[in-house]
This record gives sequence, structure tokens and C-alpha cells, in this order.
Amino acid sequence: MHIGVLTVPLADESLIDSLVHLDDLGVDAIELGCGGYPGQDHIDRQILLNDPDAQAELHSTLEEYDMTVSALATHNNPLHPDDDSAERADKELHEAIQLADQLNIDTVTCFSGLPAGGPDDEIPNWITAPWPTEHADAHKYQWNVAIDYWADLAAHAADHGVNIAIEMHPNMLVYEPRGMLKLRDQTNDHIGANFDPSHLYWQGIDITTAIRLLGEHDAIHHVHAKDTKIYDTNVNEKGILDTTPYSDEQTRSWLFRSVGYGHDESHWKDIVSTLRMVGYDGTLSIEHEDSLTSSREGLQKSVDVLSRAIFETTSGDVYWAE
Repeated sequence: MHIGVLTVPLADESLIDSLVHLDDLGVDAIELGCGGYPGQDHIDRQILLNDPDAQAELHSTLEEYDMTVSALATHNNPLHPDDDSAERADKELHEAIQLADQLNIDTVTCFSGLPAGGPDDEIPNWITAPWPTEHADAHKYQWNVAIDYWADLAAHAADHGVNIAIEMHPNMLVYEPRGMLKLRDQTNDHIGANFDPSHLYWQGIDITTAIRLLGEHDAIHHVHAKDTKIYDTNVNEKGILDTTPYSDEQTRSWLFRSVGYGHDESHWKDIVSTLRMVGYDGTLSIEHEDSLTSSREGLQKSVDVLSRAIFETTSGDVYWAE
């Protein structure tokens, strides 16, 4: 198992400066934004695509710092009811998959996207209840739109030998494990999860139970290491659904936190152990979105916790039971 970092928080630094810093921290892998919300500050997707010389230069830079790439990241909404927005997100995804293939990277991370509630609506609509009944009708419409789109994209991913790791994210159609499995069942095995616990904590989902559920279907393609702290004082007043700006930390019901600052080290050791039980031995890619500290300090604190949690050797034999 490896410690990785999504490099977006280091966007104000060059790729080389970021690699120097991450190598000093003991990071083994990076997840590179190449479109959508992550942007592409450290690589330019369109420059690299179909350019062997540019790709060779990137490989040389990575090798210099003994760094691998766990995934290319392009999080956007390919199901957006606005045609221009959907086409832009779709192009990013298709090109990211092609580029991953050319760079020998096996995973692209993304969102499922979220359609409108009907063919004449103009705004994506996150449905969270089946009543009034028009909400159930809208949800059914959304799944029909999503399956039609993702079946084609899954075939594209299969053609290129690339896995698509979907982050289960509120305000997207796939935001919890059973929805993830539903989309996978309706497409192919190249569709799986970018397992990010931070969005599951505040939904009340048990993290190790979710890992076991997805692991039973071999549906974890990538993992984000990102914590969340729930502040009960605020939850007791207004509940867990919270539209308070992320910058208003004192009054939010929950905040994204550096690893170890939402849940203790033993919890993260349970996560690592359960991931190994279900056969995941890839990268834990730290996604820093903790507004209570700087990117550099948050990454260092997260690496510190994970370095004591991960296993560096392969599973041993049960010699004592033989």
C-alpha cells in the first residue's frame, strides 16, 4: 500500500517543486488533475495527449523523484442539462481515459455527474427523498440518463484498459455505496469507486462496512485519504445538511479535516486493515481540504498518520495455524 497525494493543493508550485516537497515527506505517488474542478496546473492534458515526446519528458521527471501516478483526476458533471457544460465534461473524461492509457496509468478519478430532474429542466437536481412522487419520477429519469451515458463511457474505458474510479459525492447521482454498485451493475467492471470516506462520514455511513460491501464486488478502484469532523453542537441545532459556507468553520455542522483530525489513528488503521482484507493494496491518495491549516502542514500531518497505519509488506502466511 502506498501514500499518495492529489496535487491540487500545491497548484501554486511547479510540478518539480511539488515533487521535491512530496518526496521529502515520503510520498510514493501523486494523483494529477487534468480537467474539471481539479484543473490542470501540473500537467496539460491537451499538450500531453498523443505526444510521445511530452509524455517521455513527464515520465523522466517522475522517475527522477521515484514517483508514480495513481490516477488522473477530472471531476466535473458530464450529465449536466446544459449542453455546453456536459460536452466539456464529457470531452475531459474521454481525453483523460485516452491519456491515462498512453501514460500507462490505470485509473481516472471523477464524479458520476448529476442530471436535471426532467428533460426540460435547466439545473442539476439532487434527489434525496421519494416523496412527493414527482421526486421519485425525477430520480428514475436521472438514472435512465446516467446509465445511457455511463454504459458508453465504460465501453470506452474498457477499450483503453483504464478503470474509472467514481467519487461517491453528495450533489451527484452516485453518492453512496449501493448507488455505486447499481451503476457498476448496469455498465461494466471498469466502473468502480474512488473510495473517499470524507463524504460518507456525515451521511452516517459506516466506513469499514462500506469498504466490505464494495470489496465484495471488487469495486474499489482508488482511495482518497480525507477526514471529516462532525461538530455535534451545531448538528444538534440545525442537523447534518449544511449550506453554511466552508469558510464559516465555527458554525458548520461538519468540516473536511486532515487525516487524524476527524477520526483517530486507530480508526485509520481499521480502514487500512479492512482495505487489505478486501484485496485493495493500491494508493491512499491524500486530498487536502482542511481550512484550519495550510496545505503543506495538512499534507505533512496526514502523511504522518498514514505512515504509521499502512502496511509496507505483503500479507503473511498463517503459519501458527498450520
